[in-house]
Amino acid sequence: MGPTRGYTIESLDTGLRLMQLFLTHDTLTVSEAAELLSIGRSTAHRVLSTLEGRGFAIRDSSGRGYWAGPELVRLGRPAGFGTAVREQLGAVLDDAVRRTGETVQSAALIGDQIVITDGRESSHPVRVMLERGRTHPAHATSGGKMLLSRMTTEQVCVLYPQEELPEVTPNTLTSRSALLAELDEIRSCGYALSRGESVQGMNAVAVPLAGASWRDRLALMASAPADRGDDAALIRRAEELRRSAALLGAL
Repeated sequence: MGPTRGYTIESLDTGLRLMQLFLTHDTLTVSEAAELLSIGRSTAHRVLSTLEGRGFAIRDSSGRGYWAGPELVRLGRPAGFGTAVREQLGAVLDDAVRRTGETVQSAALIGDQIVITDGRESSHPVRVMLERGRTHPAHATSGGKMLLSRMTTEQVCVLYPQEELPEVTPNTLTSRSALLAELDEIRSCGYALSRGESVQGMNAVAVPLAGASWRDRLALMASAPADRGDDAALIRRAEELRRSAALLGAL
């Protein structure tokens, strides 16, 4: 959906569209940017220079092209991948795997997906494998639903503009209405469950881990085979995860 024409600031719109190009292009020359955006070379040069001045673009060694700058990279990087944050979370994850005995993972929300930022594997012979860096549909996972519950209903509806949601397994919530109802329950109880919704035979529970804003919120999840993860076990693990998550404030 494009901007409302009567309220568009053309130069700002051009700058935003140019930043979007860095999502699909490793490097851009002035001529390439001008052609892709259907603007003049002088305009493309001024916008790229402005972005460079603010750290959203950097010039490559040839002096002809531009790369995504550090500020743009920081904007696109999900929470939990920074070195300092990962060092702090390490103690939390160590404590959580000890308390629960199951695989524990931290997750960040990117749009309607979660990405696993770190974790620790259970020592059980049959266990859930750690999936660092992997993404999953947020509405099908305990961590995703926990993070979605920290948003307003209006924000969730922007992420899911259609009533129908993708089915990952036969247990996945497949309607926005059902998701919104469950998010209300999660806000009340403080934990989120997934019963075979992302992987059949795997159950999981999640609690909030860190972050006051959408940029740095994380969820802490414990996942187990279904035969070790009935509702009673998941609720007990939620309390253990809360105790581990509380360590973050003490580090």
